[in-house]
Amino acid sequence: MKIRVLAFMALIILSSCAEEVVEKPENLIPKEKMTSLLYDLAILNSAKGTNKAILEIHFDNPTTFLFDQYGVDSLQFVKSDIYYASKPLVYESIYKEVAARLEAEKEQVEENRKKRNDSLVKRSRIIKDSVYRE
Repeated sequence: MKIRVLAFMALIILSSCAEEVVEKPENLIPKEKMTSLLYDLAILNSAKGTNKAILEIHFDNPTTFLFDQYGVDSLQFVKSDIYYASKPLVYESIYKEVAARLEAEKEQVEENRKKRNDSLVKRSRIIKDSVYRE
């Protein structure tokens, strides 16, 4: 009797593992497009945190504008996000890609800032030299 109960429980456990928790939406955003959209949303949220007033001058609703650029709506985004979240390995790979792109962008911005600061320092030295020449 114990063997039958254990076999039945094992069958239930194995069959439940094969079942998808969240059904794939009809209009699922492809993984690459979802990655780009999440990257742009991260940039947008950062811009909102920096100077929301300037952003609102140019766009009535920046998030809606971004969704329009990608040809998706908020419901499609949410359903796709929920679906990808139900697949932890895929979801993790998406967010790792977003994080890598953000880090690369940050390094590029810091490099450009350093070059600009170096050129300003060099220019100020040239101006000082020309002013104090005898």
